[in-house]
Amino acid sequence: MSECERKKTVRIEDRHDRWRFTCPRNHRSWEPTNHHFWCSKCARVEGVDGVFDELRDKRSGDLLQRDEVLLLTPAGPYDRDLDRREGPA
Repeated sequence: MSECERKKTVRIEDRHDRWRFTCPRNHRSWEPTNHHFWCSKCARVEGVDGVFDELRDKRSGDLLQRDEVLLLTPAGPYDRDLDRREGPA
């Protein structure tokens, strides 16, 4: 089984996936970053960091680590080359 087949696919610009996958505090205002996620609603709460490492799958209740999801955009995978870089090109 390939690495992509083991990961949960999240289409980050798809309305249904945005309702299904949330930050750990159940907000849908999250965005991917290079190696984690960031939630704008969490970031507005005093004493709460907007950075997090797991998405909640509202359907199953599972928390998925950043490396357990394949983030897709209309242009293709969000981070297809980020983890493959060893150093400066």
